[in-house]
Amino acid sequence: MTELATMDFHPQPQAGEAKPWAFPAPERGALGNGLTVLRCHRPGQQVVAVEVLLDAPLEAEPAGLDGVATIMARAFSEGTDKHSAEEFAAELERCGATLDAHADHPGVRLSLEVPASRLPKGLGLLADALRAPAFADSEVERLVRNRLDEIPHELANPSRRAAKELSKELFPASSRMSRPRQGTEETVAGIDSPAVRAFHEKHVRPATATVVVVGDLTGVDLDALLGDTLGAWTGSPGRPRPVPPVVADDTGRVVIVDRPGAVQTQLLIGRVGPDRHDRVWPAQVLGTYCLGGTLTSRLDRVLREEKGYTYGVRSFGQVLRSAPDGSGAAMLAISGSVDTPNTGPALDDLWKVLRTLAAEGLTDAERDVAVQNLVGVAPLKYETAAAVASTLADQVEQHLPDHYQADLYRQLAATGTVEATAAVVSAFPVDRLVTVLVGDAAQIKAPVEALGIGEVTVVTAE
Repeated sequence: MTELATMDFHPQPQAGEAKPWAFPAPERGALGNGLTVLRCHRPGQQVVAVEVLLDAPLEAEPAGLDGVATIMARAFSEGTDKHSAEEFAAELERCGATLDAHADHPGVRLSLEVPASRLPKGLGLLADALRAPAFADSEVERLVRNRLDEIPHELANPSRRAAKELSKELFPASSRMSRPRQGTEETVAGIDSPAVRAFHEKHVRPATATVVVVGDLTGVDLDALLGDTLGAWTGSPGRPRPVPPVVADDTGRVVIVDRPGAVQTQLLIGRVGPDRHDRVWPAQVLGTYCLGGTLTSRLDRVLREEKGYTYGVRSFGQVLRSAPDGSGAAMLAISGSVDTPNTGPALDDLWKVLRTLAAEGLTDAERDVAVQNLVGVAPLKYETAAAVASTLADQVEQHLPDHYQADLYRQLAATGTVEATAAVVSAFPVDRLVTVLVGDAAQIKAPVEALGIGEVTVVTAE
């Protein structure tokens, strides 16, 4: 009789005791040229993330040159006084670095990621791009052509087209926020290298800029390194620009961007609300998440699971521009798409969800799931240096204290169901929402008018 072989099993691993976590706090400093420095040592993060914030907001763009900030941002990596565009790209590749830049309403931001062992080289290239960008005629002309090529594609994208129309509806024509962030065909076509150079000379200077450095800084003399690189960047003293108040009209109404034959309707429903300086923000974040932040949200449960109108509908709050005096604002919106025949019924059910929320409120179970998702996953969300650096840069850009994100998670965990309900009901009042629909007006206009959610206007798609 054959004996059965025995096996020795290793003990099953047991979960360890959970360690307390909080969003990391940075150390503040400044260079001799006035550049503000935030640093955050993250042991083990061998890819260092660097963010540079420039006080060059979109509203500072000269009249008729919307998009010049975007072209400037893209041109930062297209050569310097030391390297041609091709050489600059090759130098970045040699040190394993990536450099991106974009322009938005608060200003222009550059993002560098580089291995810690190549940080001196990466910072040197970043400093050259800021200090002495080439802005060569041929490169700027190419970037302008690329941007002009992008615009028709953006207008053909239903979600991008809806966002463009919502901004136009919410903000007065005199406001930069009413117009596309990256400019229109007319304004971009007028941008050339002298215009880019003039915008750079007027608005890009270390005295009004901030650099954020996050990663494993073991053995790195960051003060000396920054002094040798970004410290060589000079400019006039300058002063931070005043932040004008945000003015918006959220009178309840519907705008249909006509796309004859469209099989789906893109929905974008929004208004302007408080920014992160308002004490309601944590409760608003929590309530908005319960409404449409995940697959378990109310909007998805009704419109996706019960009715099958859509693959998903989301609600969110996005800061547009922030100011410490409370004059900033955030876009509060609901976004999704539904099949054309069900556009009217889907909107009807969406408004029913909002009315039921106002009448009955959120449940404790909804609140608990939202807190678990928002707070519980935070340590995973900030595993990389880039994620931490981006959030710290957001705080600087929005004039928030360095401890804001850590405080926010504590406030979210302490926010009750009643507070979250009141905040989300206030954020999405049924009679103060601007609704943009990109779809076939011939099929959806009459059903939408019958809902009585506001005057319906039809505009033609470009």
